[in-house]
Amino acid sequence: MEKIMAKLLIVDDEQKIREVIREYAEWNGFEVTEAEDGMDAVSLCRDGDYDIIIMDVMMPKLDGFSAVKEIKKTKDIPVIMLSARGEEYDKLFGFELGIDDYMTKPFSPKELMARANVILTRRAPTAPDQQGKIVIGGLEINIPAREVTVDGSPAELTPKEYELLFYLVENRGIALSRDKLLQDIWGYASSNGDDRTIDTHIKNLRNNLGDYRDKIVTLRGMGYKFEA
Repeated sequence: MEKIMAKLLIVDDEQKIREVIREYAEWNGFEVTEAEDGMDAVSLCRDGDYDIIIMDVMMPKLDGFSAVKEIKKTKDIPVIMLSARGEEYDKLFGFELGIDDYMTKPFSPKELMARANVILTRRAPTAPDQQGKIVIGGLEINIPAREVTVDGSPAELTPKEYELLFYLVENRGIALSRDKLLQDIWGYASSNGDDRTIDTHIKNLRNNLGDYRDKIVTLRGMGYKFEA
């Protein structure tokens, strides 16, 4: 079976740095796309999907931190920040935004690729086992058997809550609008007041998932997604 190449987005206003990272990334089997500023990165992520981003901090038009903040509103793509600044404040600010790693310039391209591979391995989506179960800590979701257990106890879900959870899990990591959830689960297009139907079911579903309620992530102004 042919190995699927991970998609890497390199964002840096210095062409030489992009070229160095590209060379090592392609040698490591990545499919590479380049952007020279934060605005280009946001646009590319809006229109396409990437498995990981290497993002410079100091760039014209839109800095790396602001670009990450915009991207994270709709997509949970792992990010490694690059910066000539090594102050603790910058690192902490980056991690608060949800980045996965922070490297200061000058950096080792080999180490950068090693860190990227570690992040991708750690963030790889949970796959169903041979019985069709998806296990995330103490949360077990058995889609064929329509069973959900939380820390060993069965979750008491309504039929629609089962459907909603299974749909979110099957599309984990993907941003799903309220309109799409209504269309695919309830079978009709959205109209005034229908958002409350989705939000109420999500609220009840989260309550039934206990400590794993945060696996259902709210995308403000859009909808939801399930993060494994």
